[in-house]
Amino acid sequence: MTPLPTRRFAAFLFDMDGTILSSIASAERSWTIWAERQGLDVPSFLPTIHGVRTVETIRRLALPGIDPEAEAAWVTAAEMADVDDIEPIPGAPAFLAALPAHAWAVVTSAPRALAERRLQAAGLPLPPLMIAAEDVTAGKPAPDCFLLAAERLGVAAADCMVFEDAPAGIAAAEAAGAAVIVITATHHRTLATAHPTIASYDALSITTDRDGLALARPSPPQ
Repeated sequence: MTPLPTRRFAAFLFDMDGTILSSIASAERSWTIWAERQGLDVPSFLPTIHGVRTVETIRRLALPGIDPEAEAAWVTAAEMADVDDIEPIPGAPAFLAALPAHAWAVVTSAPRALAERRLQAAGLPLPPLMIAAEDVTAGKPAPDCFLLAAERLGVAAADCMVFEDAPAGIAAAEAAGAAVIVITATHHRTLATAHPTIASYDALSITTDRDGLALARPSPPQ
């Protein structure tokens, strides 16, 4: 188990899907319908959708005769209508509630409207700052989203801890120079990573003071 960093951080930056809430079933239902319409092999396609912007997922397929922006809008509308089984990652509500409002943000590849819908469906608060798909030109794995979040919080990206679950987001955080902790709650197989990992926020405790935010693993009961 990779140890947690012992230093303090100016801010925490959270990916959303798979990191503070689980929307995998909802997303995969919508994407399955779309993929079947396009004649794609669904089992091989679905693992490619996570952690990146919808329009970029579609664009990189280079399918003939389609408008990626229009198709992305269709997928987003389908996802907006399907939120019944979205739920928070265990421990996330209490963990987020313990953070100072000036020191955290959600940084997601989802469009803002979909992100807000999913947060509400999961019973999570809207963050004091959100960087969404439409806020950057280049999505994850480019670092732009995390750099923008740090800038708007008034801190350096190198002084931020990023909470991520997907390879594209981890790569984006690394490129931004931030520290990373990987949330494995929705992983079906082990992700090879040199970063610390946790299965839920119940596995973390947090301290805050004027020097910043620090993480620890709770001591096991005696």
